Amino acid sequence: MNLLTLIPEILQDALWSGLAALGFAMLFNVPRHLLLACVLFGALGHATRTLLMGFGLAIEPATLIGATIVGFAGTYWANRLHIPSMIFTVTGAIPLVPGAFAYRAMIGILSVVSATPENGGDILVEASTNAIKTALLLLAIALGIAWPLLLFQRPKPVV
Repeated sequence: MNLLTLIPEILQDALWSGLAALGFAMLFNVPRHLLLACVLFGALGHATRTLLMGFGLAIEPATLIGATIVGFAGTYWANRLHIPSMIFTVTGAIPLVPGAFAYRAMIGILSVVSATPENGGDILVEASTNAIKTALLLLAIALGIAWPLLLFQRPKPVV
């Protein structure tokens, strides 16, 4: 896909994901002077995922890359500003959470109860696929946030 055709979609995606990050930052009582940074990190992570998916990458590795970018950028700026990195990384990763897949997995699991023998297997396969995809996306987000912390936060030596 062409980058020029993706730009409007990426800008719209960045706007809405930045607003989602802002909402969660306010919910988590992030200080006012850091709210714009949380918006930017949320927009950066989700727009990165959208861009990569526009070029044909699957959602799981695209989410991992988007969360890793949020993790590295959040850790860098948190170290520069001497604040906890979770302020930036968690609020920036919130828009990456796979709500639609989790919803479809739950509805599919609930639908198995009322399924007939003819379509019960298909419903179970679809619900399992959505549940596995949800778990993989959550794992990608967790790894993306954790890698920079593991690399750059050294434990203090015990004297």
